[in-house]
Amino acid sequence: MPADTSASEAASAGSPTRRAYLDHASTSPLRPAAADAIRDALDAGPAGPLAGDPGRIHQEGMAARVALEQARDAVAAAFGARGREVVFTSGATESIAAATWGARARHADRHGAGSPGHVVLAAVEHSAVREWAARGPATVVGVDGTGRVDPDELLDAVTERTCLVHLQWGNHEVGTLQPVTEVVAACRERGVLVHVDAAQAAGQVPVDFGALGADLMSISGHKFGGPTGTGVLLVRRGVRVPPLVVGGDQERARRAGVENVLGAIGLAAAAADLDRGAGPADLAAAEPRARALTGRIRDWAAGDGATVGIDVVGAAAETSLPHIVCLTFPDVEPQPVLLGLDAAGVSVHSGSSCSSESLEPSPVLEAMGVDAQRSLRVSVGWSSTVEDVDRFLDALPRVLDGLRSLRA
Repeated sequence: MPADTSASEAASAGSPTRRAYLDHASTSPLRPAAADAIRDALDAGPAGPLAGDPGRIHQEGMAARVALEQARDAVAAAFGARGREVVFTSGATESIAAATWGARARHADRHGAGSPGHVVLAAVEHSAVREWAARGPATVVGVDGTGRVDPDELLDAVTERTCLVHLQWGNHEVGTLQPVTEVVAACRERGVLVHVDAAQAAGQVPVDFGALGADLMSISGHKFGGPTGTGVLLVRRGVRVPPLVVGGDQERARRAGVENVLGAIGLAAAAADLDRGAGPADLAAAEPRARALTGRIRDWAAGDGATVGIDVVGAAAETSLPHIVCLTFPDVEPQPVLLGLDAAGVSVHSGSSCSSESLEPSPVLEAMGVDAQRSLRVSVGWSSTVEDVDRFLDALPRVLDGLRSLRA
């Protein structure tokens, strides 16, 4: 299956020992455009945008404010939002926490502390959503075998006490797309706040916050090549939720603390890079390129991969995020597979998303009713090439055969 490799030529040039990094859904390498913007800001020194507090009216503070607001506008443009709807955060995890806590605080302000706000979510949501929802009344709605939630079942769980409905744009482990348009429209009709977790969608598929009509949306910078420790909570114009982080009036009193101007500059550069039609990271080219790369894996799994016990879990390619494919294998533990692939120069992920050393069973796969213990998530991104994918497809059967031979 052909795929354009131009997006990663710069990343691979002059690297004879290049590894195959296929874990972009965890974090994506910093885009050159973001690195350049960060370097320029640092090199500017005392005369640049990092010398002052953007909340001050002296010259250094105003330079920082200009840089911050330019970054805000660039992020807004990339994701179909207004500049005033952009709240800079430390990442999607914080954004999700702010959305959930804020919605419950808003409900308490309106109905009294004795009426805790009820939250509705799908069983396959990210752990940040699940854990914050569990801090109060919540209804978890099941999914089908592909990981998709039925929108009617999700909406049937809404009660007069519901303060927030969570729904991810696409799943972080298997890539399944959720019915966000339908759910957002129905929640708006009912007057219930709806939060969309777009951490995996942003930078992979077109995300238009304004057109979707969601009240709240979380985005992570490092998932699409921005710096780590950066993210955004988009808050629809007219929606007011109390801030999670208090103690100052930064971000229009929606998130206290001196703003991370350098992080915002890098995030904005990465976001702007998504929209550059002449560049290799152009989103119009990135989505089909990612689909071609993961399609290569899907085709292999349906053919040669099936002969070594490989199966794809999740939805079909056309109803999945373009950059994620999840594979299962029935008879080998995942940790030695990961170690074997790593030794072969291939980086992928297994187990519950955002787990670290311990490979816990995946709640997502458990909710889908499939083997939650033995899976690999392969995810491509802006720097991925056909050669990376082929290296993985060459290494995986050899690693599995080697591990199985140890039991013979």
